[in-house]
Amino acid sequence: MSTKPDTRDAMQALIDEVRLQVPFDLPMEVLCSGICNGCSKKLIDYLDIELCDWQQRLDSGDRPLLGDVQKLAATSRKIYRVLQRNGLVEPEPVESQRIELAQLA
Repeated sequence: MSTKPDTRDAMQALIDEVRLQVPFDLPMEVLCSGICNGCSKKLIDYLDIELCDWQQRLDSGDRPLLGDVQKLAATSRKIYRVLQRNGLVEPEPVESQRIELAQLA
C-alpha cells in the first residue's frame, strides 16, 4: 500500500508544478499586449509572492494544513485560466508532477 504524501510534500510539489506551468519570466511587452481579461502582470506578481511566501514558510519548517494546499491550488488554477484567456499559456497544462488533492484526504 502506498503512503499518502504529507502536506509539506504536497505543498512543495504544488509550488514546483506552478513554477513549471506559469510563465513568470514573460516580458512586460508580452504581458500587456493584445487580449486582456484581467491584469496578467498583477496576477503573476501576486502568485509569485504567494509561492515565495509558502516556500519560505516550508524552508523554516512550517507545516501547511490541507486547506492551505487546496487554497493555493485553487488560486493557481484561477490565475492559470485567466492567463489562458489572455493567450499567454497553452489551453491545457503539461501533465508532469501534478498532485491530486484527493490523495491527501
